[in-house]
Amino acid sequence: MKTTFNTLYFNFSNTMEKHSILLLRIALAIVYVWFGALKVVGMSPAEELVQKTVFWFKPEIFVPLLGIWEVIIGLGILVKRFIPITIVLLLLHMVATFFPVFILQKACFEAFPYCPTLVGQYIIKNFVIISAAFVIAGKYKQKDLSPDNILIDVN
Repeated sequence: MKTTFNTLYFNFSNTMEKHSILLLRIALAIVYVWFGALKVVGMSPAEELVQKTVFWFKPEIFVPLLGIWEVIIGLGILVKRFIPITIVLLLLHMVATFFPVFILQKACFEAFPYCPTLVGQYIIKNFVIISAAFVIAGKYKQKDLSPDNILIDVN
């Protein structure tokens, strides 16, 4: 039984070693394009949070622009040669997503810092997105981002 499990697991592990970064890029792209598109069309559940956090901008302008930024990040993470700039845009976006923790602390925590609300959990999960960005950034070196490597591929 143990040998069978180990064989299956290590076969799976070898396959994931070959394809995991591509899957991670696709997953991030889906999240960013989906959430960004919702902001562009005015259907985002996070719209009120954005409005309360960035209260000094007109929400009817800022929220769709934020959505466009998110869609650009999502599409950029799929194009290998755009990964360096896309990672920078993503990390800047991630910094901004933590603003509510400081500006709207009561919306983020029932008891600071150990009992996050649903909004707080929504923000805390961004540590996973940041880690994913670091993994992707660590994978692609200058040689991997030549003009010949333009689109999604398995390398």
